[in-house]
Amino acid sequence: MPRKMIDISVPLENDVPADPPGYGPSIEYQTHKNTASDICKFFPGLKESDLPDSEGWAIEWVRLSTHCTTHLDAPWHFASTMDGGKRAITIDEVPLEWCFNPGVKLDFRHFPDGYVATANDVEAELNRIGHALSPFEIVVVNTSAGTAYGQPDYVSKGCGMGREATLYLLERGVRVTGTDGWSWDAPFVHTKEKYAATGNARLIWEGHKAGRDIGYCHIEKLHNLEALPATGFSISCFPVKVRGGSAGWTRAVAILD
Repeated sequence: MPRKMIDISVPLENDVPADPPGYGPSIEYQTHKNTASDICKFFPGLKESDLPDSEGWAIEWVRLSTHCTTHLDAPWHFASTMDGGKRAITIDEVPLEWCFNPGVKLDFRHFPDGYVATANDVEAELNRIGHALSPFEIVVVNTSAGTAYGQPDYVSKGCGMGREATLYLLERGVRVTGTDGWSWDAPFVHTKEKYAATGNARLIWEGHKAGRDIGYCHIEKLHNLEALPATGFSISCFPVKVRGGSAGWTRAVAILD
């Protein structure tokens, strides 16, 4: 049987509400006609009319953060330390062995927006799909945010993974996780309400901050997780090497044999 590959990434594009205001990318597209004069600058005496169809090259100028589009967060993003006090690794230091492994999908689409998943929720879902976690498996979470990508409410959609749920995975050797939501944690708009009611700052970014105890990476803004089975596939999510960076963009792909 030939391998089937499923793209579980979203594209980098303009004018899609996939980030809070001011955090999205800006792409300037240069066409073949725009750049013909640029080629002529490299070759004195060359005229645009000398080029086939008077065309140059198509290129794009991009302004974005390392957290735009589908990306892998390094432990450095969460805090300056990991594993109980060691310096947190940056994205160029993430072991490649973490980034290509068997995958496991947790279906949390039934949880309401802003819900914070618990260790019991993770255990119950693993029991439902009949799977025992193995070290280095990549665990991805399918939330209600998946089908909302590109919609105005995307950033506020989906459940998040709480501290205890995250540690449940990490304590079993998982080192890469992922979500189709904007954040591994519950959307800020919902956490803001809980913080206002309780004054408990530990609720803020609690899933991310679990990386201070056990260093790990997670993929954010995955897509098309609905197309995946619960198990029986691998995930490739090698990040772009940004020297000293907190994250790197990735073309995440699920591979089914």
